[in-house]
Amino acid sequence: MVSHVPVVQVNDVSKRFIIRKEKSLKERLVNAGRSKQFKEDFWALKNVDLEIMSGTTIGLIGPNGSGKSTLLKTIGGIIQPTSGSVQRRGRLAALLELGAGFHQDLTGRENVYLNASILGLSRKQTDEYFDEIVDFSGIRDFIDTQVKFYSSGMYVRLAFAVAVHVDPDLLLVDEVLAVGDEAFQRKCLDKIRSFQAEGRTIVLVTHSLGQVTELCDRAVLLSKGTVMFDGAPHEAVRDFRDILEERRVDEAAEHKEEVRHGRIVDTFVHAKGREIGEPVQPGDDLVVSMSFEHDGEGLENWMAALQIDNVQGQVVYGTTSKRLGFVLPRLRERRTVTFTLKNVNFGTGKYFLNASLMDVEGRHLHDLPQVASFDVPYFDLAVGSVHAVPEFEDLGR
Repeated sequence: MVSHVPVVQVNDVSKRFIIRKEKSLKERLVNAGRSKQFKEDFWALKNVDLEIMSGTTIGLIGPNGSGKSTLLKTIGGIIQPTSGSVQRRGRLAALLELGAGFHQDLTGRENVYLNASILGLSRKQTDEYFDEIVDFSGIRDFIDTQVKFYSSGMYVRLAFAVAVHVDPDLLLVDEVLAVGDEAFQRKCLDKIRSFQAEGRTIVLVTHSLGQVTELCDRAVLLSKGTVMFDGAPHEAVRDFRDILEERRVDEAAEHKEEVRHGRIVDTFVHAKGREIGEPVQPGDDLVVSMSFEHDGEGLENWMAALQIDNVQGQVVYGTTSKRLGFVLPRLRERRTVTFTLKNVNFGTGKYFLNASLMDVEGRHLHDLPQVASFDVPYFDLAVGSVHAVPEFEDLGR
């Protein structure tokens, strides 16, 4: 396809779903004459405008229920908008949800031909691609088995293999890739990169923010059905993490854990010499302050612990007062302790602090998961959880 041509144009699109409050068919029949009282409009998309140029890779991100999958299905023509219009050009291949387009009682082989025909391939073309499709999927031993006996991973393998072998101009991919194993996910990502090199257009819905910054030219952040940001991936990811953090704080306030005796009452994190909330720069000293209290006679043999997670929930750092050789006195009333992590070098992103009150045997007495967070600025020379300044030298022959 010619470069810089609009492949998708979404014009003022809104999508309404009707949520019924009746819980059974009997309730629907009884309430048939006054059904308006038992229905509620839910606007999954609100006045969305989007133009996608050929040869670009767009990431759709946002919290659960923000409208990402609805927008992808609208672009794919799976659902029609309540208002507005979608214009699309070129051959489309869509991998939208687990098992979509598969017939449960047909074999994998039969479903390959069925799916390929839906995507616009003739039987002769499918014959030519069939061995490549099966080899890519890696399930040749099960290709003549009914797909109702497939695991979720086998579904994804075969569906993705078909989608990428029908020579699409536009590839739509929902979160389904998270179902496959790591080796197959890498294989899929390699295929996506080869599509990018060939100038194909890709629209990707994913919760893997690392994939967005690594693969996408542009990211669109949705929240409650509206476009909150459309632009550079790392900026969209930053804004998305801010939305998630606001939601986490609100939920924590609503469900504040009541602890009978020992508890953590306050936790703060900041870079030394900087205000709370300022980004933590590589090389800063990170200061974590925790305050504990006990309502009873006091607590002997206790320790303070911290753990830092990235946005994927992976532990990137953890330590305790016991590891550092401190024996803390009996916990009565209120006591504040401070950890200082010298010369931290976290990679770009948002990090979450988990605070714990533990006994010296390692049993958790009180935890505050994700009680605080900090951000590390975007670094365009590398990705990952570790900050390191790269140098490169070509030594020749």
